[in-house]
Amino acid sequence: ILILADKAKVVYGGLGALRLKFGKDLGLINEKEFKFLWVVDFPMFEWSEEEERYKAQHHPFTSIKEEDMEIFLAGDQMDKVRTNSYDIILNGFEIGGGSTRIHNPKVQQTVFEQLGLTESEIKEKFGFFVDAFKYGAPPHGGLAFGVDRWLMVMLNQASIRDVIPFPVTNKGQCLMTEAPGRVDTEQLGELLLESTYKEEK
Repeated sequence: ILILADKAKVVYGGLGALRLKFGKDLGLINEKEFKFLWVVDFPMFEWSEEEERYKAQHHPFTSIKEEDMEIFLAGDQMDKVRTNSYDIILNGFEIGGGSTRIHNPKVQQTVFEQLGLTESEIKEKFGFFVDAFKYGAPPHGGLAFGVDRWLMVMLNQASIRDVIPFPVTNKGQCLMTEAPGRVDTEQLGELLLESTYKEEK
């Protein structure tokens, strides 16, 4: 008997890791088989213990499921509001994800308000975005794939670095192209930037 006690997110993460460990050690995972899975109905909000408020689980621009719109507008069951977002999983690895976005200005305004933003904060941080809604916005969305992650899983490689054409070191350097390159003082001056880098001797 295995008993775990903690917040749901911690317990689910721990049990998930344990399930994968047992599956691998006991030879229960067929690594030659490709299993795809769509993950949908992500929560719009999650409670932040540190900030003692709700935050957007992904970002505040994901559209809300029509069947949850009533409880969203009521604002009293924020943890039950779901989004029109989706991830595609291959053999336990996320290889793509996307969502449809909010195109209703009233809904977007309400999301900001439910996240605790004041009118002045909304204007300062997202004024240009909110203003754009005055001209209308069509329903829109998308899906992006991580081709390198997809290749890693399909080729049964242990690390994503094994399938990236130009992997970087842990210092963020490319050994083939020697990037990033040096930026001279004149170029920095054009951008009103100053470097704090001290050359090693």
